[in-house]
Amino acid sequence: MTETTATPAVFAEPVRRVPGRWIAAFATAWLGVWMAQLAPIQKLLPDQVQHTLGTTSWVDNVVAFGVVSGISGVCAIVAYPLTGALSDRTTSRFGRRRPWIAGGALLFAGSLLLLGMQTGIVGIGVLWSLALIGFCVLTAALTATISDQVPVDQRGFVSGWISAPQAVGIILGVALVTYVFVGALLGYAAMAVLLLVLVLPFLFLPDAVLPRELRERMTARGVVEGLWISPRRHPDFGWTLLSRVLVNFGNAFGTSLLLYFLEFGLKDPNADDDLLILILVYMVFVIVASLVLGRLSDRLGRRKAFVFLSSALQGVAALLLAFVPALPAALIAAGLLGLGYGCFLSVDQALATQVLPDPENRGKDLGIMNIAMAVPQAMAPLFGAGIVAALGGFTGLFVLSGLFAFAGALAVARVKAVR
Repeated sequence: MTETTATPAVFAEPVRRVPGRWIAAFATAWLGVWMAQLAPIQKLLPDQVQHTLGTTSWVDNVVAFGVVSGISGVCAIVAYPLTGALSDRTTSRFGRRRPWIAGGALLFAGSLLLLGMQTGIVGIGVLWSLALIGFCVLTAALTATISDQVPVDQRGFVSGWISAPQAVGIILGVALVTYVFVGALLGYAAMAVLLLVLVLPFLFLPDAVLPRELRERMTARGVVEGLWISPRRHPDFGWTLLSRVLVNFGNAFGTSLLLYFLEFGLKDPNADDDLLILILVYMVFVIVASLVLGRLSDRLGRRKAFVFLSSALQGVAALLLAFVPALPAALIAAGLLGLGYGCFLSVDQALATQVLPDPENRGKDLGIMNIAMAVPQAMAPLFGAGIVAALGGFTGLFVLSGLFAFAGALAVARVKAVR
């Protein structure tokens, strides 16, 4: 079988390096995505839930926030791989990924606008779930463009432009909704508008068109069966996925309840301001780690050692929070966590693209990988609240965070096909 018939151009591994303007538009889109997701998670949504419940019990507030977030996480389990599978088979003249990027952005932004108008917990839960579905649709397609268009020896650096905007997006989004666009309605509206404005430039970049004759037939049974990728047949995919789940749960346990940790664990009277300082420290180290170490992993042709080290650093940061519960220690932990997670986000994303089983189903397979990113962030507040309530404090939560991170490091060490 010839190379042409074996691997049509639309499915072939890319060899031409993407230019700076492509990376700039990619990074700008992710900045909009992260602001729209993380400002609500860190600030808007907890405040909205607390205001709606009208209770002073922080445990009740955290549990309610966790339930809302957890339900949205279940939606992500379906939305990510389904969107990936659909985009793999999209034959639009605008390309396979762009229609889903545009549609996801519109659903995400529209849901945020409506979310700001909600005054009941059910409405908040429904609209946040719809917003997260939009987030999944958008990011599943956006992530797939790495495998579609970026050569292997550039993926560490390009993937760094997912994590660096995440760090900036946290601090910028939280600062905007805390000091500029104050209040739920104005805050959500600002995030929705910024999302659309910042994603728009990427929609003008080329996207390969899938010829109709190459489109694989899609059935409900096939989609369900495609969600299972045998770890026996594809062990590297399985170990990478497990590592992602563990490390992201560890990171989420360590970060998702930081505001509550400052308010109720450290009794910090300036919790909002200190949260921004912690996020700023975290941001600086994420940016440095993701861009510098991502590029270094490309040059050395190595991924596993970087992922292993990044997971271990996050574990150390979590244990520091557990056993030295003070603001100065939290600042050191924020730096270590940023260094570890920034490296993990860029290098592990590159690693994930190198263990995909089938070039024709990159979007679906990366969608499964992305579940390991979104679901821990969504579920951690609920699980974390239960752990804090059961153990009467935050120490157990941070110990568990460290154990998950260390376990993720051990899992990635089992990958064989990638150095």
